[in-house]
Amino acid sequence: MSRNLHTAFIFGGFIFLIGVAFYPIYSRPLLRLEEKEQAINRAGIVQEDVQPPGLKVWSDPFGRK
Repeated sequence: MSRNLHTAFIFGGFIFLIGVAFYPIYSRPLLRLEEKEQAINRAGIVQEDVQPPGLKVWSDPFGRK
């Protein structure tokens, strides 16, 4: 095997491993938009009940008022 081909396989394998690692982090959530895990997990929870006393309930600072 030539030296250039061997180097190409090493770098190709490295890039493949990076792609495999980033698939579940980035691509999978974008492809499965119908899954609403956070909404299901937080169903029935009232934010004011779990908020520590004396703290303001969080609101989106960039939202319209």
